[in-house]
Amino acid sequence: MSQGAWQEQQLASNPHELGDKAARVQAMFAAIARSYDFNNRVHSFGLDQRWRRATVCFAGLTAEDDVVDVACGTGDLAEAFLAAGARSVTGIDFTPEMLAVAKEKAARAHRNSSARVRYSEGDATALTLPDACADIVSIAFGIRNVGNTPQALREFHRILRPRGRLLILEFAQPSNPLIRAANRFYTHRIMPQTATFFSGDKSGAYRYLPRSVETYLDPDALARGVREAGFTEIAQKSLTFGTCAITRAIKLCS
Repeated sequence: MSQGAWQEQQLASNPHELGDKAARVQAMFAAIARSYDFNNRVHSFGLDQRWRRATVCFAGLTAEDDVVDVACGTGDLAEAFLAAGARSVTGIDFTPEMLAVAKEKAARAHRNSSARVRYSEGDATALTLPDACADIVSIAFGIRNVGNTPQALREFHRILRPRGRLLILEFAQPSNPLIRAANRFYTHRIMPQTATFFSGDKSGAYRYLPRSVETYLDPDALARGVREAGFTEIAQKSLTFGTCAITRAIKLCS
């Protein structure tokens, strides 16, 4: 499927409603894993790393926090939490090819130290982790890619300790009409062509990206879903003219 995970017929409607969405997303990420970081840096103009650092800051990280980063991809957010002083970081992703890149980067970065980060394969909707094992659960640009958002949010709630924090970093559509139009032109016309060229991708990944953003939950709807999963004290922070947003929520004491 990696040679055609996303074709025009799948993207003409809402890709989030496809029954085999998870398999298509996995095939897509397997196809672009090696070029993923390069395209992120180029097509976000380097802002993707700034957004991740903002997420770590918004989390209120302490040296006693154990972090689980879901849909960790190549490990950028997991490493940002580690660099900021987390006690431990577990990165989980369901695409082995992405995890391979994350593990290679970690091996290079922590060659001369005992790293407090580990990466493992897993599904956001069925995490093989015990209840109340994390102080922070994070997911960056991944919540719209899971097969079942409500189930994933319930899993995040399950593995958090009382007063644990959920951090979701996700793309959004700017509210300003001019910025929204410019962003749409860039993400629909320019980025898919250049990113596909740089990566040699045949999976349709960079046509799926803008379509998946515009058909997914907006920040308000995402906040409602987070609340329905049992979280409270929900706060959101808009970044870069509203092109993405951080949602933070707290698990009540139990």
